[in-house]
Amino acid sequence: MTTDTLKVIPLGGMGAIGKNMMVLEYGDALLIIDTGLMFPDDEMLGIDLVLPDFSYVVENRDRVLGIILTHGHEDHVGALPYLLKEVDVPVYGTRLTLGLINSKLGEHGLQGKATVHEVSPGKDLELGPFRVEFLEVAHSIPDGVGLGIHTPIGTVVHTGDFKLDQTPIDNRP
Repeated sequence: MTTDTLKVIPLGGMGAIGKNMMVLEYGDALLIIDTGLMFPDDEMLGIDLVLPDFSYVVENRDRVLGIILTHGHEDHVGALPYLLKEVDVPVYGTRLTLGLINSKLGEHGLQGKATVHEVSPGKDLELGPFRVEFLEVAHSIPDGVGLGIHTPIGTVVHTGDFKLDQTPIDNRP
């Protein structure tokens, strides 16, 4: 019997639009899903961007195996350069998502410094105790994915953002 447990730690995005960021923790391994930001509302005068509190990730940077991005919207990738300045880990995303973050990384002096890997539906990714299966989803931006994250004690399904679309722009219903 194993004493390891799977922890699902939302660092943002729960009950609000924006700051989508979640950590899966199994044993000594951390896997990050999305690193989004939120744009301020009218009451947040003088604030340009709202980032998730990723202090837990920074404190445990040596345990982080990677960052998986579900799609390229700012509420899922906007905080990425801020986190990568603190934690040097590989980033995984689809072709369009990586293309969108490439210019963002360049704005922050991280282009060519961050390690990025292209993923696609139908190909799994092994990261420590996690096997990530990339699932096709339709969304208002092409090339989004959901995730089937297989762990030693079960599977977590992370849908990413999706919509039911009978005529998707990228032909992925």
